[in-house]
Amino acid sequence: MQSTIVIINLLGAVALLLFGLSQVKDGVTRAFGARLRTGLATGTRSSLRSFFSGLVATVALQSSTATALTVASFAERELIRPRMAQVVLLGANVGTAITAWIVATGIEWLSPLIILVGVGMLRSRASTRQAGGTALVGIGLMLLSLHLLGLATEPMRQSPALATFIGLLDNAWPVALIFSAALAFVSSSSLAVVVLILSLASTGMVSAGLIIALILGANLGGAIPPVVATLSGPAAAKRITIGNLIVRAAGCAIALPLAGIASGVLASLPLSPSKLPVDAHLAFNVLLAIVAWPLAGTVSKLTTHLVPDDPQMDGGPRFLDPQALSNPVMALANATREVLGLGDAIERMLIRAENAFKHNDLTPLAEIATLEKRVDNLQQEVKIYLSKLGRVGLDGDNARRSIAIIDYAINLEHIGDIIDKGICDQVRKKIANGLQFSDDGFEELKTFFDITIDNLRTAQTIFQTGDFNLARHLMEIKVDVRRMEKESAERHLQRLRDGRMESMQTSSLHLDMLRDLKRINAHIVSVAHPILSDGGVLSESRLRRAEPGA
Repeated sequence: MQSTIVIINLLGAVALLLFGLSQVKDGVTRAFGARLRTGLATGTRSSLRSFFSGLVATVALQSSTATALTVASFAERELIRPRMAQVVLLGANVGTAITAWIVATGIEWLSPLIILVGVGMLRSRASTRQAGGTALVGIGLMLLSLHLLGLATEPMRQSPALATFIGLLDNAWPVALIFSAALAFVSSSSLAVVVLILSLASTGMVSAGLIIALILGANLGGAIPPVVATLSGPAAAKRITIGNLIVRAAGCAIALPLAGIASGVLASLPLSPSKLPVDAHLAFNVLLAIVAWPLAGTVSKLTTHLVPDDPQMDGGPRFLDPQALSNPVMALANATREVLGLGDAIERMLIRAENAFKHNDLTPLAEIATLEKRVDNLQQEVKIYLSKLGRVGLDGDNARRSIAIIDYAINLEHIGDIIDKGICDQVRKKIANGLQFSDDGFEELKTFFDITIDNLRTAQTIFQTGDFNLARHLMEIKVDVRRMEKESAERHLQRLRDGRMESMQTSSLHLDMLRDLKRINAHIVSVAHPILSDGGVLSESRLRRAEPGA
């Protein structure tokens, strides 16, 4: 009975740790997700910046898996070069090791205070403060779980069964590595496994060599969930996560035979034996980054050979099954999937336009006209499909969903027109005439591009999930976009008054691009209107009521 209670306490503490991690990730993503994704997308001009971008993002998100999937999505959209993506993930690996080291510094006594502050912030009406409160509650629960893990492992010091099991693993380090990797894969968190190893190490029953073998397994297992998540995705995304797995597997294969020597080296250093798991975790990832950094290009080339390019697809609809029209729910789901594909095409167009703008290269614009025609054709097919569905008669909820799908498809088509006939023409003028924006003007427009792309991704999520809080957040961002456009225009006019030559030469282009990006954001935000309207928080008119007697 006692052993059953110990196991339940241990598993409950691990579950609390995983829940805390998820809360931190959710809170940080809602509060700073746009900035983190923009930082990851733009902070990859050099290997050093790429490394620290991955490190910072992982420390903030408490998840190297989340960083890996974000970077994979950027590689898919050509926002980041494959070699730089591998460097970002090396930084992410070091970031998760730093997180484990910080968590193990013995500050779990702060958990009640952190949870109290977090709950207080959750009562705020501001969505950013609420998200920050969620993250703080998650951190507090993580620290609390450490305390519970310590209590749960205390009775295990005298457990003959645990001593026998550890003895078996100590005589078979490869098995220990595989066992630890399986735990990390199942929990989707190498950090949770490292913390568990830390708790077991505190019992004094685990040898230094076995600790290192288990830590290597946690690192290997932590690289598997991103690979599984991208298996059905595009080739560019799969190459990034597979490359990261190859790097970690190679590192583990080299380090495992040296575990005995490494344990002796670490023991000779002035380090606390009880903190050996997190010290070994950090040392392994730092050394792996140093060795693998120069080989990032080679790894990228290897994954290109291992993962073939995606087959080219035609421009026709993929999900508009006529046989599903007899089932409104299924037909609406099909239309939703098709329109999500439209959003992906629009995102690709935006990224192509931004790359051409940033690098003075017309090549990325070559695909935009084809994508715009595809968007036009598909939104027309969606409207026809849903008009056929409407003939069978729809109830209130399905009718509203059908209208929302058509509205979003139309707005995406309008965005495609703005990109093709507006922004692309402006970029072509910039390149053809050899015009250069001022440094300030260039950064303002690039930032506006990045925010627009991120808002589109948020809109895609809202369209798919109907999340009310996310819709409200996007509507709040609309105000920020309007302010950004106004302030950028005012700063541009001030540069004109200051007589800056670059601003004079690019004045009309700067203002036209600001206007078009603002229009695109207006179309993007429209996806939130029906959700907020149904929630009763969106008024029909923005006009203030006249005062009596006015």
